[in-house]
Amino acid sequence: MSLAEFRRGIVLFDEGRFYDAHEVLEDVWRGAQGEKKRFLQGLIQAAVALHHHSTGNTRGASSLLERSLKNLCADPGEFGEIPWQELKLALSRCREALSEGRQLPPLPRLQIMQD
Repeated sequence: MSLAEFRRGIVLFDEGRFYDAHEVLEDVWRGAQGEKKRFLQGLIQAAVALHHHSTGNTRGASSLLERSLKNLCADPGEFGEIPWQELKLALSRCREALSEGRQLPPLPRLQIMQD
């Protein structure tokens, strides 16, 4: 797994460039294995879901958020210095808002935690 590319995908996600983040993280995902691969898949699905939402495709966004959360719940705790528990909570809130037809809460951020 390329840590530099992984971090680049995180920056793109946090900038709201979800499609670009998905492209970069997909390249990282191809080289991953096991739980890392599953977690990366969940992260990619979250990026695509938020991209769908930005284009008005709420049905696609909701479906992908559901799949994303299933993959992200596979491994509790930290991964790649990202606050995963906060991310999962934010994505759950987004999914709930979509299902109720409400405006999305603040978008989740993948900020790398500092020591």
